[in-house]
Amino acid sequence: MFKRHYTLVALAFLASLISNSQTIEPIRYGDMEQWVTRNIKESKIIGGKTRQVYAIGPNAVIDGDEPYKGSGNSPWATSNVMAKVSGITKTSNAVFPEVRPGGGRCARLTSRMETCKALGIININVMVAGSMFLGKMIEPIRSTSDPYSKMEMGVPFTKRPTALVYDYELTIPPTDERIYSSGFSRQRTLRGHDNAEVIVYLQRRWEDAEGNIYAKRVGTAREVLSHSTDGWQNGHRLHIRYGDITAKSGYRSSLGLIPEAKSYYARNSKGKMVPVHEVDWDSADAAPTHIIVMFSAGSGEPYVGTPGLTFLVDNVCLEY
Repeated sequence: MFKRHYTLVALAFLASLISNSQTIEPIRYGDMEQWVTRNIKESKIIGGKTRQVYAIGPNAVIDGDEPYKGSGNSPWATSNVMAKVSGITKTSNAVFPEVRPGGGRCARLTSRMETCKALGIININVMVAGSMFLGKMIEPIRSTSDPYSKMEMGVPFTKRPTALVYDYELTIPPTDERIYSSGFSRQRTLRGHDNAEVIVYLQRRWEDAEGNIYAKRVGTAREVLSHSTDGWQNGHRLHIRYGDITAKSGYRSSLGLIPEAKSYYARNSKGKMVPVHEVDWDSADAAPTHIIVMFSAGSGEPYVGTPGLTFLVDNVCLEY
């Protein structure tokens, strides 16, 4: 009788643990073990070298300068791109696969200057902060203007995770300077070092009859990582908050709705890239239609960065 009683108590305790336990769900290819290597030959006028441009997806090698449209149903895109400007093929790569100590691979996001010189006709320096995000990059890039219009930010998603979980290591050079360089404008030095940044936005989107896309913010998580780490920080957890958080503890303006001038873009039902107008906060129990997740080796405006800032990321998951 006593034995049966203790067994029932133990089973009840285990059931309680299970019901209260957290579920970790990896994002597809978020273990960073598989990569696509694109071998792209740049135009002869800028040297004609073959450069490697990496994408997160099933292991493969692609030769040639065809626009990359993703493979293996990978939800990930990066700031790595092929550009064709004034008839010149140029590549940019600031996200790389890297082997972690002890084995296995991770993503290395770094800030670096991309240079393009062509017989005195074109002389471009562009500061690139390596980033990876859920969505697509639209190739080929034709100009450095309006960078968000070249990125399809977010993927369809209807769940309600409690946190983004990932491993990371961060190295920020000991400098108090950032560089702004967009290519054709004058390069400038700005005060203060840059930071790494992680964003999670859950949105409920809809489209009107004219093809305009609107969204309400369902869930929010954003953090700035401003200090170098002493090795890897494993299982780091970024909590997601739901509904209107403007009156909640810890709210700051950077967590607010996306300003109209900085709207992310998406492809509408007519096949056109249009801005996503984030118009309001949604209710705390609303179901999202899309999720935006982005990791970046910079937290400032486009074309701003601290050269050498390196953000290593691995094992990206969602917690429920």
